Amino acid sequence: MATSLSSLASSLAFLSFSSQISQKPHASALSFTSAKSLSLSKTSTPVIAASAAAVPSLVDLETADLKQLVKSRLPGGFAAQTIIGTGRRKSAIARVVLQEGSGKIIINYRDAKEYLQGNPLWLQYVKTPLATLGYESSYDVFVKAQGGGLSGQAQAISLGIARALLKVSESHRTPLRQEGLLTRDARVVERKKVGLKKARKAPQYSKR
Repeated sequence: MATSLSSLASSLAFLSFSSQISQKPHASALSFTSAKSLSLSKTSTPVIAASAAAVPSLVDLETADLKQLVKSRLPGGFAAQTIIGTGRRKSAIARVVLQEGSGKIIINYRDAKEYLQGNPLWLQYVKTPLATLGYESSYDVFVKAQGGGLSGQAQAISLGIARALLKVSESHRTPLRQEGLLTRDARVVERKKVGLKKARKAPQYSKR
C-alpha cells in the first residue's frame, strides 16, 4: 500500500513539472508577438502622420485660389473701389464691392454657399437685392464680413449690396425701397439686467 502511494505521488509530481515546462514557451511566444506588434505600431504611426501633414487639404487650396482672385480683381483693397456699400445687422458688419461679372459671390475669400453652410434662407438674403433688379448674372460680389453670426452677416450683406446698387444708378432706389431692402434693421439683443436671468426673465418665485 505504501509503495503504491509513493508511486502515485511521484507520477503527480512529474505531471505538474511537465505542465510547467509546456506553459513557459507559450507565454514567451505571446510576449514576443506582443512586443513585435508594439514595435511595428510605433514605427508605422509617425510615417502616416507625416504623410497626412505633408499633403495640403483641398479647402486650403480653394481658399488660396479665391484669395488670389480677389486680390487681382480688387487692386488696392476694398477701400479703393468705387462701387461699395456697407451693411450692418445686430453686431455684424459687411463691406460689399460690386464689379461687372458673371454672378459670383465671395465672402471672406470663400464661396458664398460654402461660407453660409448651404442655408437656403441666408443665401436668399444675399441674392435678393440683385434678383430684384434682374442682375443675378451681371455683377460679381466681393464681401468682407465680421462680427455676429452667419444670420446677421447674411442680412448685413443684403443691405450692403442694396446700398452699392444705389451707386450704380439712383433709379434703383424705388424698386429696392419697395422691397424694404434699404431699411436698416436696428433691432439688437436687449442687455441682461442685474438680478434677472436674461433681459426680462426673472428667477422662479419661491414663497417659502
